[in-house]
Amino acid sequence: MSDANTPYTDFHLQPLAGEWRTGSAGKVLRDSNPYDGSLLAEIPQAGREDLDATYRKAAEAQPAWAALPPVERAALLHRVVEVFDRRREEIIDWIIRESGSTRLKATLEWGAARGITLESASFPSRVHGRIVDSNIPGKESRVYRSAIGVVGVISPWNFPLHLTQRSLAPALALGNAVVVKPASDTPVCGGLLLARIFEEAGLPAGVLGVVVGASSEIGDAFVEHPVPGLVTFTGSTPVGRNIGRIASGGAHLKHVALELGGNSPFVVLEDADLEQAVNAAVFGKFLHQGQICMAINRIIVVDALYDAFAERFVERVKQVKVGDPQSMETAVGPIINHRQLEGLLEKVALARREGATPLYEGGVQGQLLAPHVYGEVGPDMEIARDEIFGPLIGLLRARDEAHALELANASEYGLSSAVFTGDLERGVAFARKVRAGMTHVNDIPVNDEANAPFGGEKNSGLGRFNGDWAIDEFTRDHWVSVQREARHYPF
Repeated sequence: MSDANTPYTDFHLQPLAGEWRTGSAGKVLRDSNPYDGSLLAEIPQAGREDLDATYRKAAEAQPAWAALPPVERAALLHRVVEVFDRRREEIIDWIIRESGSTRLKATLEWGAARGITLESASFPSRVHGRIVDSNIPGKESRVYRSAIGVVGVISPWNFPLHLTQRSLAPALALGNAVVVKPASDTPVCGGLLLARIFEEAGLPAGVLGVVVGASSEIGDAFVEHPVPGLVTFTGSTPVGRNIGRIASGGAHLKHVALELGGNSPFVVLEDADLEQAVNAAVFGKFLHQGQICMAINRIIVVDALYDAFAERFVERVKQVKVGDPQSMETAVGPIINHRQLEGLLEKVALARREGATPLYEGGVQGQLLAPHVYGEVGPDMEIARDEIFGPLIGLLRARDEAHALELANASEYGLSSAVFTGDLERGVAFARKVRAGMTHVNDIPVNDEANAPFGGEKNSGLGRFNGDWAIDEFTRDHWVSVQREARHYPF
């Protein structure tokens, strides 16, 4: 167990099959800071044998963990919260250095991960079975809820700590064992750091495993393996579709919970508070460089307010500070890696070719990409059609409210969304017509609360996270009937 006064070290090791050791794949992952390129860790990667051993150890350790009284599992989660509090600055610093998060975003992420942990501490006492009436004389039907067993978690690089903890904490609280495969860009925040935290809080060895390995080596095997009964994934829609195919079409059928891509519309109706809508749009678009599944992807403004909104929005965007993510003054930090940056620059070139009007185009320095804003964007342009995942944004002009709704729903995605209006009930009526899992009136689409259902519609995913919805996802129903008196059978 780690000394609470000493920073965590030895991130070249992974918790594989109940012990901290190096992976055996024969390849080394170089984990680096996207802002300055400094080396954070060199991690010998895990291979298929490591994955198999870790899953099997988790299956072995899970029954004893699930058999603990609910109060003991809850106490473990409360101790994790205590570790979060003691190591707050250490955790935030890792998020900044590894994922390129600004200090503001890293602080918000720490708070979100802490919040889902605290919420999860209540789950062990919130699992309820049912008694169901039977039509058969003398029969009693009971429905028990219990842990699924072992849960596989595949987490992304953009909010690595929180989007791992969002599955990890509920799954453990409900009696499951967990194996995590973090993104290769963020192996520490997405898995190894959390494993150290849970170890310090007293989680038994083997209940949580983390496998840091190349997707080409262990990606499909992680889903195909016979041990996990549920696989959760947060990431792109194409990868999510592949995971769904493997989980439903392989030799071992299993449940999936998928939080996939987004194309969040931000609708501004003609009666909206202009200044508030602009302020929200700037924050909701450029937080974490726009590298958020819920980030504003399209700004749709009714014609009567379009020109005034565009002018004021560009004024505010020009004031956004781009630079060192360690500074609390910085709003936009580095893009996660060079491949991602190149893809964004291609989107910039395509927006110009497709006829979008450049309203503001910031510069590029190293991995820093300043905001780019385009006006008179059509719904068929790539900048409006596809998930951007960067500090680029297009403004679409809507004729009226009905046209704004049509544009908002003109997407294969349906994760989050927002509408601004001076009439709250008008906003609610509009929100209920949006085909999305989440819609926020007079707020940004970037919202995630530990007790509210998080998830999308259409190609944005399956299932819901958080609160009672997480309890449903991470447990299974078991119908047990009791025949109290001899039953007459027809033959």
